[in-house]
Amino acid sequence: MVRIRGTIGAWPVDLTIEMDAADWQHLGAQLNVQADAPATAAPAAKPASQDDALWQTTLKLVQQAGQVSGPELLGQLEGLTGSTAAGKRLLVRLRHCREVRVESGADAPLYCWVE
Repeated sequence: MVRIRGTIGAWPVDLTIEMDAADWQHLGAQLNVQADAPATAAPAAKPASQDDALWQTTLKLVQQAGQVSGPELLGQLEGLTGSTAAGKRLLVRLRHCREVRVESGADAPLYCWVE
C-alpha cells in the first residue's frame, strides 16, 4: 500500500493505492529493481527480513548523510516504508542506536552518524 498526501492548489489530497505482489514486481521491473524475496517465500520469514532490510537502509541513510534533520529523515523513511507510523518507529529506534547520536538543532533534532 502506498499513501500519498499533500495538496493540489488549495485542495487537500489523501490517496491510498493498494498493490498486490504482482503490481510491486511490475513496478520494480520498470525501475530495474530486483525483489528482495521471491513471491513464494514463507509469510512467517518475510516480516523479519523486511524489518532487517528497512533497518539497514535506515542506518545507511544516516551514515551517508552524516547529519540529517528529523523532519527530513522522517520524510525519507515515510517514502521508504509507505507509512508515517513505521517511519516514526524507525526514528525512535535510531534514538537508541549506538551508531547514531541525536542532537538538539535550532528547529528540529539532528540525527548524526557516529564513526
